Amino acid sequence: MVRAAAVGSSLPASGLDMFGDLRKMNKRQLYYQVLNFAMIVSSALMIWKGLIVLTGSESPIVVVLSGSMEPAFHRGDLLFLTNFQEDPIRAGEIVVFKVEGRDIPIVHRVIKVHEKDNGDIKFLTKGDNNEVDDRGLYKEGQNWLEKKDVVGRARGFLPYVGMVTIIMNDYPKFKYALLAVMGAYVLLKRES
Repeated sequence: MVRAAAVGSSLPASGLDMFGDLRKMNKRQLYYQVLNFAMIVSSALMIWKGLIVLTGSESPIVVVLSGSMEPAFHRGDLLFLTNFQEDPIRAGEIVVFKVEGRDIPIVHRVIKVHEKDNGDIKFLTKGDNNEVDDRGLYKEGQNWLEKKDVVGRARGFLPYVGMVTIIMNDYPKFKYALLAVMGAYVLLKRES
């Protein structure tokens, strides 16, 4: 029993020991750590906002969450999007769109386009792996999508890179376990 207490005393007992490390720092070290963290967060946000401006899309990178677009895209593929308003929407193009009443955007192919003389465009989508078109997914009474519904158009992809996001969403305990392991690693790294 004494031996176990001696071994256990060198390891952090809880996440609260991290605050003890913070208390041991002088003000300059603490400011440095806070500024370092703020720089990382602000850099990530600037990169994301820069991508939004460059691509014209409110969400320049998305993960395919279902198998409705197989074999073109598989669940977990990471898509790169653009959404330049001057580019016309054409049949055969893969678009990401949002429908009123649904939080998650949908990735499907444009199968029909209706272009009016005044320039208004309406179009119909369908998943490559689905039997029917997407009219059942649109809001009630809506039979066609408009350009305002489009979040972006697929321009490239990385296969299966987004599986990490899917695993984190499908298995929240895995996410917390990963955070705990990363936290333990940081604490142990500091002690050595």
